[in-house]
Amino acid sequence: MFTKKFFKTKDECEVTFELNVENAEQVVLVSEHNGWEPIDMKQAKNGPFRTKVRLPKDGQFQFRYLVDGSEWHNDEAADAYWANEHGGDNSVISTAN
Repeated sequence: MFTKKFFKTKDECEVTFELNVENAEQVVLVSEHNGWEPIDMKQAKNGPFRTKVRLPKDGQFQFRYLVDGSEWHNDEAADAYWANEHGGDNSVISTAN
């Protein structure tokens, strides 16, 4: 799940990415917006893992969540899903306002 926050004075969209997964030690966001470099997500006390990212407005960005270094998860609230070169799909977020 994610939430988008648009700014009136900036050409950015602040996105809070969130994944609720039980018994996970680590969750990272992996996205094309930064060359697919993993971003650590922090877990709220007994709650979901979260991170905030600022993305350019009017774009579309592929992403996935990697749980414990081995399980890939898509976002069920994604704006779209695009096929990837590994035979699966990537989640897509649109930052059009």
